Amino acid sequence: MEKLGRAIVKFRIPILIIAFLLLIPSVIGYLKTRVNYDVLYYLPSDIETIKGQDILLDDFGKGAYAVVMVQNMTPAEIEKLSEKIKSVDHVAELISFNNIMGDTVPVDILPDKYLSKFYNEETDTTLMAIFFDDTTSSTDTMDAIVNIRKITDNQCFIAGMSAVVTDTKIMSEKETPLYVALAVGLVCVVLAVFMDSYLIPLFFILSIGMTIIYNLGSNVFLGEISYVSKALTAVLQLGVTLDYSIFLWHSYKEMKNDYPDDHKEAMAHAIANTFTSVLGSSITTIAGFIALCFMSFTLGRDLGIVMAKGVIMGVFGCVTILPAFIMTFEKTIEKTMHKEIMPKFDKVAKFVVGKFWIFLIIFVLLLGPAIYGYRNTDVYYDLSDTLPDDLNCSVANKMLKDNFDMNSLYMVLADSQMSAREINEMTEEIKALDGVTFALSIDSLMGTSVPEEMLPEKLVNNLKGEDYQIMLIGSDYIIASDEINNQINNVNAIVKGHDAMAMVVGEAPCTKDLITITDHDFKVVSLVSIAAIFAIIFVVFKSVSLPVILVAAIEFAIFINMGLPFYTHTKIPFIASVVIGTIQLGATVDYAILMTNRYKRERHLGNDKKTSITTALATSIPSIIVSALGFFAATFGVGMLASIDMISSLCMLMARGAIISMFVVILVLPSFLMVFDGIIINTSIGFKNKEKQNSNKIITG
Repeated sequence: MEKLGRAIVKFRIPILIIAFLLLIPSVIGYLKTRVNYDVLYYLPSDIETIKGQDILLDDFGKGAYAVVMVQNMTPAEIEKLSEKIKSVDHVAELISFNNIMGDTVPVDILPDKYLSKFYNEETDTTLMAIFFDDTTSSTDTMDAIVNIRKITDNQCFIAGMSAVVTDTKIMSEKETPLYVALAVGLVCVVLAVFMDSYLIPLFFILSIGMTIIYNLGSNVFLGEISYVSKALTAVLQLGVTLDYSIFLWHSYKEMKNDYPDDHKEAMAHAIANTFTSVLGSSITTIAGFIALCFMSFTLGRDLGIVMAKGVIMGVFGCVTILPAFIMTFEKTIEKTMHKEIMPKFDKVAKFVVGKFWIFLIIFVLLLGPAIYGYRNTDVYYDLSDTLPDDLNCSVANKMLKDNFDMNSLYMVLADSQMSAREINEMTEEIKALDGVTFALSIDSLMGTSVPEEMLPEKLVNNLKGEDYQIMLIGSDYIIASDEINNQINNVNAIVKGHDAMAMVVGEAPCTKDLITITDHDFKVVSLVSIAAIFAIIFVVFKSVSLPVILVAAIEFAIFINMGLPFYTHTKIPFIASVVIGTIQLGATVDYAILMTNRYKRERHLGNDKKTSITTALATSIPSIIVSALGFFAATFGVGMLASIDMISSLCMLMARGAIISMFVVILVLPSFLMVFDGIIINTSIGFKNKEKQNSNKIITG
């Protein structure tokens, strides 16, 4: 590795030139990478709700749909507005009470039960439904919604998943650059305070920033990434790879003491030491992200691949680009050196180890409440809840509830050959369910007495295809609630009773599937991440007991972090319960490994357990604090700034998790080591007292 280090030092200028040149294709790749803002898109393609959406698009030419409301407009104005909307590219159909029946049927003779579903006389609010010719999160659909708002001078309010996705995109694109700027600024403050040079943080940020751009640019090979991955990549990669830069800098300073007259050789050895140490440390972080790839809800795979790739790039940037910067600008860096403000922690370490039983008692007292809160923290799945209340889509959703007693709209796809009598029977059974505000099909609108041949062709084509016909269902229940999930189960049972091939589709059924799938994913990902990191620690320490102890310490920190929302009565997004534990485990178990490595070395040198643990703690605290505060700084600011609650909640949980893990490793882990020292010594390789080993050899000899 020293040869590689010498080569990097020798060719530092070409390395920097290549590094900057690589930014060009990376930026191009970043700009060409499509971003998906529809979380439901990541549901498995083989489930019935997703298959139903494909059928809706293939058979009816209708992919996404939205509900549009206008207020205080005359029929003539509504008709004019409708024509504007229908002229927008990718609007497949607009359905309202004055156009669905065609020009031959006067609005005045429509049944009240039908008319009331489209018009609220008290508030003079008219409801229309728009179908688009592309999927919910396609660029064409989102552009169409933006254009509808533009050409109608925001006179209409658009509710539905496509509107939510569009507003999410607008907010995310506006705020993501601010996330990065704030994260960089706060990390620079932390580094400037705790490092011994005012300038070195700049080179840390430059080298990490370049690898972040490489990572974002390389996403072009994935085709597209989710907006969650796009928003979090920079702050997460900055937070989890910052340690590597700090380690290189500290290693270089140590090597300069050994090679005071040859700083190039000092850097070569620092690179070798850093690569070896950082490689082992990064594997646990990568394992945490790779575990997300085992989710059947493929948003986890999206984030896992992007972040695992980012960590790998961060490692190589740390041992190539950063050393090149340091060696090129070393004289300038030296002019900005200052005394470190980080104090010695010998007294703190002696107190923690000497009073270890206090922290064991605290651990025992907190464990039960932490696990209880962790298991009972309330999560939400309704994606509209992630956005501010004053957005167009949020206002529209509220109007839909207030004016039409409807919180959600979904559909049934049934056999087009079903008789009118059977369709009416099925419709009446569905309308009798609690919370169903209406159920509309061709036959339910006109009754069995009107033959289909007498109905307007436009109406038939809108709701009936070659193989399937559409039934619209309005629900008073909120998406993702237990009530609507039970209602969908009942609707599904009814339609299957009449047609075994019928499907219930739409945002509410998809969200119901999301709940079931992510609940299963949570268990799978937790087991995979724990097993992977357990195996890595087992290999690193050649120990049976240490993987259990270290993982238990970080899992305790995760229980506290994820349990706190229960006691603060805070709802968190569903994805947090899946990914936070994995990320926190993978990223912060390094704190525990760092301390344990030093503990192992001290025990191997023949020191007793108390001295070994005290020394390990005292020497590790500064690195753990800087690392945790760096991760905290990268995520906390974004958590405070982000208007999209999914991004805000994830960042706040990660920021808090880093600090909680820091305290657990500093206060609780030493107590574990004190209690289980004997077990560790007898179940691990490399911890044995050297003097004891030597005496055994003499006796044996």
